[in-house]
Amino acid sequence: MDFDDTPEEASFRAHVRSVLEEHASELLHVAPGEPVDARSREAELRDTQRVLAEAGLVGVTWPREYGGQGGTLVQQAIVGQELGRARVPTLINHIGIGMCGPTVIAHGSDDQRSRYLARLLRADDVWCQLFSEPGSGSDLAALRTSAVRDGEDWVVNGQKVWTTLAHVADFGILLTRTDPSRPKHAGLTMFVVDMHAPGVTVRPLRQMSGGADFNEVFFDDVRIPDSERLGEPGEGWRVALTTLMNERVAIGGAGSDIGPSPESLTAHARDRLPALSPEQQVLARQAVGRALVASLATRYTGYRRFTTLSQGGVPGPEASAGKLGGTAAARLVTDAGVRLLGDEAVLGATADGDDTWQRAQAYVPGIAIAGGTDQVLRNILGERVLGLPPEPRTDKSAPFSSGGRR
Repeated sequence: MDFDDTPEEASFRAHVRSVLEEHASELLHVAPGEPVDARSREAELRDTQRVLAEAGLVGVTWPREYGGQGGTLVQQAIVGQELGRARVPTLINHIGIGMCGPTVIAHGSDDQRSRYLARLLRADDVWCQLFSEPGSGSDLAALRTSAVRDGEDWVVNGQKVWTTLAHVADFGILLTRTDPSRPKHAGLTMFVVDMHAPGVTVRPLRQMSGGADFNEVFFDDVRIPDSERLGEPGEGWRVALTTLMNERVAIGGAGSDIGPSPESLTAHARDRLPALSPEQQVLARQAVGRALVASLATRYTGYRRFTTLSQGGVPGPEASAGKLGGTAAARLVTDAGVRLLGDEAVLGATADGDDTWQRAQAYVPGIAIAGGTDQVLRNILGERVLGLPPEPRTDKSAPFSSGGRR
């Protein structure tokens, strides 16, 4: 693909820059590498997304009938690049925009689309994705959170974990088990859940980076109206696949960087190498070289996928390669960044208080789990892209309630 803007793309980029300059005083800006805590800066992040949405820079690829701009993926990428250039942080509702909203568009009712989508784009409502559970690990279909029909409602009990932004979310998409007598992939149903409903409890999970981006969420007799169901009862796995495909494109599947960019590593190396001993410089240069090769290879491979999507393709299992390669590259980049610190690498921050690279190295392992572990992604690529024989699964057709036994 041609990495230069077409005349139309250059015009769109100029428009985005103009909009960002016009609204600069209304947007949150951060320094390079500065962490943005959604817990303490929620109001600023919501205001920033609202301003951007009203200016037409949120939901660029969404259909106009649902509040989007009907634009292209390239235009969406240009908006992302220009937001980064202007030091505007990641949108607080990025999960809602990239995963929950597309799922509601694909599987929701007209009433749900009318009530939720426009508010989601403006961050009037922040959304989260409630998939992972403590007892099922990376085997999503082994989830045990139950939903039992009671009149016009469903009563939900169970626990989710590693839920990003649950602490500020107003709504979430929730995958539940509604028929344990069917095989584990068949007895699932998806709902929209009000995160402020009675019986919903959110607890933060403190990470080794010091942050608390993830949460565990408990559901105790939470009542969800049947009108909040996404898709048919028992068809939740099909709905969830829509979410997962969009998630893997959003997390590195279209050439976006996971963790610090290769450019930030290059700048860091330029500043730090002279301070290292000759022996340390040799090791650091090797680490930087490996990281840059891996990172740029992942980026450009993602751009090829991005081109396919821009030409009308749909997200598929091959997007898993971008997430798998992206997290591997992120580990190399952050490791090289820490090595460049020399003796200060053993400390939580440098002498002047900068902890950018130590914090990134502590944060990346969590991203490696989000959206599917490396092992899950390799299985997807092996079976669904390369056509290799699947792993033996004794529980694939057995009723879930039998524990995988017939």
